[in-house]
Amino acid sequence: MVSVASPMEIEDGPPTKSNKGKAVLLAAGEPKAMPWVEKYRPRSLADVAAHRDIVDTIDRLTNENKLPHLLLYGPPGTGKTSTILAVARKIFGSQYQNMILELNASDDRGIDVVRQQIQNFASTQSFSFGVKLHLKLVLLDEADAMTKDAQFALRRIIEKYTKSTRFALICNHVNKIIPALQSRCTRFRFAPLDATHVKERLQHVIKAEGLDVDEAGLKALVLLSNGDMRKTLNILQSTHMASQTITEEAVYLCTGNPMPKEIEQICFWLLNESFSTCFRRISEMKIRKGLALVDIVREVTMFIFKIKMPSDIRVQIINDLADIEYRLSFGCNDKLQLGALVSGFTRARTALVAATK
Repeated sequence: MVSVASPMEIEDGPPTKSNKGKAVLLAAGEPKAMPWVEKYRPRSLADVAAHRDIVDTIDRLTNENKLPHLLLYGPPGTGKTSTILAVARKIFGSQYQNMILELNASDDRGIDVVRQQIQNFASTQSFSFGVKLHLKLVLLDEADAMTKDAQFALRRIIEKYTKSTRFALICNHVNKIIPALQSRCTRFRFAPLDATHVKERLQHVIKAEGLDVDEAGLKALVLLSNGDMRKTLNILQSTHMASQTITEEAVYLCTGNPMPKEIEQICFWLLNESFSTCFRRISEMKIRKGLALVDIVREVTMFIFKIKMPSDIRVQIINDLADIEYRLSFGCNDKLQLGALVSGFTRARTALVAATK
């Protein structure tokens, strides 16, 4: 009697000629579980959504074997890391993993890492085959988190190993990089992405994933992104998990941001209702919708720029709103700051009535 293995036993066993193809299919299917931020990260320079002038400049320097040390800075989610990784893939090809040392904020950034790990990597000579440039790349992501001592130690290492290694520093705040390091690198600023580029990339992801997104939902995604592509894709993915159809309401509900019509209603109360009525209604809306006061303050600020009022009164309101946001960032009491918001508008309204007389 011959025993026949069950399909489950075949799948669980080691790869054989009969189940090797199945194992490959399972491995190929794994990326489906990846976050969309990584799944749709640009793989080549041609895929980078924006900043074509910067990308073309770096591409030309790479083609001419004149790649300098790079300092890429700007807000999060604007393509800094994606650009330099695409450059590395173009230069090193299949040897990519052997030719690059990548350190980010989760790694220890003290002077010991610079003196040991980075120096050991930079000091060894590379003899990889099939590589366009016989240079290695040290990628320091979020370099503004490095200590000052580590940055001063890195300054000498950059000079010493320029023949064999290129350094790429990525940061959000360039003022936290010491001037000595800045002067040794070619600087490129990555500005927040334009709404057009964000929309184009979103449409590419929506088509690839087969999502049902209406026009208002797409507009809301672009508006909430503030030029941050990573934030946009995270919002899109989380909204898709919560709702099959991605509408404007679903996007705002998922992120917890106040909707434009709610901000209009709040501004109407602030400009027309009495102090007690306005305070009560905004408090009720906050509790009912689960809104954060800091989000309301930011959206009200943007709304104030759109309505007509005397310049001196607008200046006073914006100044009051800035103070409230500053105090909220330090964890001040929400009720007190809501009272300050309403009283600021009450005072501005009194000044507005006096100006018309």
